[in-house]
Amino acid sequence: MQIRPDVSFSSRTTDTSEVKPLFSEKISKDEAKEIKEQIQKSANEMVFKSASLQNVLFKDEEMFAKEYDEFQTFLQDIGYTGKPIAELSREEAGALVAEDGFFGVEQTSQRIADFVINGSGGDEKMLRAGREGMLAGFKEAEAMWGGKLPEISQETMKKALELVDKAMYDFGFSVLDTEA
Repeated sequence: MQIRPDVSFSSRTTDTSEVKPLFSEKISKDEAKEIKEQIQKSANEMVFKSASLQNVLFKDEEMFAKEYDEFQTFLQDIGYTGKPIAELSREEAGALVAEDGFFGVEQTSQRIADFVINGSGGDEKMLRAGREGMLAGFKEAEAMWGGKLPEISQETMKKALELVDKAMYDFGFSVLDTEA
């Protein structure tokens, strides 16, 4: 079973024979471990790419155009259908990262949290793995950035964690990891 940071949640899997329909079939401990690791890795990647995208919108035009190609697939995967990023004016880019913009705190944190929550299927260990992946992706983005990320990224991560924590609470799980 392959878990990817495809937040459009459309089925792109070519071989669905491995996917257990609606969790009605039992999976082995090894399958569960593999899924947990994939969710954690995918959540890490999604957070890292999201934070990187928010930050690229603040860079100069030359750097902006250079990094444009790396994000085309990612942008399609998360449902961005707007004007090509490299063609945005500073005002248009600012609108995208504004409070209600596609790459603003609210929408970005919701996409990240939805990926983790939906990818977990309501399983506590999967939720925890996704949450850990979010934190690891954020730390990786900070390391690449060379220090603390801009406030928009800090706020996005905080909001995404709050949403995942709320989902854990709603599912009846303690936010604190009792196995630690």
